[in-house]
Amino acid sequence: MDKKRIPLLQNLTEEELASIEQTAATSEQIFEKNEVIFHAGEMIREIGIVESGSVLIESNDLWGNCSILSKIMPGQVFAESYALSQTAMMVDAIATEKTKVFFLNTAIVLDPANAGKTWQSKLLRSMLAMTSHKNITLSNRIFCTTPKTIRARLATYFAQQQVQAGGLSFDVPFTRQQMADYLNLDRSALSKELGKMRDEGMLTFDKNHFVFSPGEDWDVG
Repeated sequence: MDKKRIPLLQNLTEEELASIEQTAATSEQIFEKNEVIFHAGEMIREIGIVESGSVLIESNDLWGNCSILSKIMPGQVFAESYALSQTAMMVDAIATEKTKVFFLNTAIVLDPANAGKTWQSKLLRSMLAMTSHKNITLSNRIFCTTPKTIRARLATYFAQQQVQAGGLSFDVPFTRQQMADYLNLDRSALSKELGKMRDEGMLTFDKNHFVFSPGEDWDVG
């Protein structure tokens, strides 16, 4: 991926990108499917940016229960809050397929020795915007997992996907198991409810492609 297509870096000139690389603040690595990029409990100093493939951010408890917090797609950033705050990772970052990751070392980027360089202020502004966007993403998941019924959680999630897609038709980034983990639901219960909603005419779907069109009189509670 062209580094200029990465939102975090797109405001930088070619000269500024070259200057950052000269500081040894950047690196790249390829991860195989299901390979862990960052482990829970790990202290990190690097922000990860997906160049190709995708990354799941997962929370796994002591009893083996998994909750998916988000799926990171090409051009998107992950682990920035932990790298910037120097807080131990509370989640795992796992490659869902063969994935290439661009790393940016925050210790070098924020080094006072680089304070006079134009790229530092640009990166700091981009990081602030990026963190704000990530907070919205996490808030959206809270909205999805707050309803008590399976149908209401699905309806909330699908409504969000419609807004992002700009229409009734959209593709979800998750498998059925991943969607269940994201919504804190049992997979079989989720699949059963999807079937009911389809039979009642609320939606149609083919694999990851959905058309969600509940009428005003549909019960989504």
